[in-house]
Amino acid sequence: MTAALTERTGRDVAVTAEDVRQALGAVLDPELDEPITDLGFVCSLEITGSLAGAVVTVHLRLPTSFCSPNFAYLMASDSKDVIWALPGVAKVVVQLDDHHDSDLINAGLAADAGYRGTFGHEAEDSLEELRWTFRRKAHTAAMERCLTELLRADPARAEESVGTVRLGDLPAGRSKDALVRRRMALGLPTEPAAVVLVDHNNLPYPPDNVPMALRRARSTRISIDGNAHFCRGLLRTRYAGSGADQTDRPDGAEPADHHHLLSLSVKENKR
Repeated sequence: MTAALTERTGRDVAVTAEDVRQALGAVLDPELDEPITDLGFVCSLEITGSLAGAVVTVHLRLPTSFCSPNFAYLMASDSKDVIWALPGVAKVVVQLDDHHDSDLINAGLAADAGYRGTFGHEAEDSLEELRWTFRRKAHTAAMERCLTELLRADPARAEESVGTVRLGDLPAGRSKDALVRRRMALGLPTEPAAVVLVDHNNLPYPPDNVPMALRRARSTRISIDGNAHFCRGLLRTRYAGSGADQTDRPDGAEPADHHHLLSLSVKENKR
């Protein structure tokens, strides 16, 4: 396969494997809204030194060979960018393994061809349009998680009432932190007085529309959580031992995310 390669000189700051892994932790699967490091998509990384700086080689793997090419490209491209930004890196090689478009994607990255230059007429949307689509979905899911937690904490509370909930009303914790981060990514206000249940233009919903807006948001969140659970399982099935590289996900986690798959080899019981 053709590798994604970028090179420069004059970088004399040491870079470590931990530096690279932390940088890759900022790269998200756009559909699952999780770091590729938590999902186990980073198969391996290698750092070799030279007088000009470090050579970083990263291999990525995905749950199936037919994962969406545009998602695969976005993750590989972002991986290249975050590693390239590290001080001390003189060359970056990103290799997407075992995907039906590996050669195309890796060649496009190596040539710095960009998303449209890589896929040509098959690139229906720009990469930035793709990013914004999934940022909005991630915000919708985070918003629903916070409001559903309020409803579960007070079963007598009416759904219509969450339309007036403000960020300052949410309890501190992981769910609120995640919502604030996603609002920041969209440029939405994050002050305590900001209304939680809003559309992507920061417009709140009329009281009569709140229950339907919440149900639609719940559908988005369930889809993200379900896909994340499914993809984690597929990766463990496709690559033996990859479960050790996955990090438990507290949001929407399923029981199967916390145990190892049974062996396919089953011995018959002796009578």
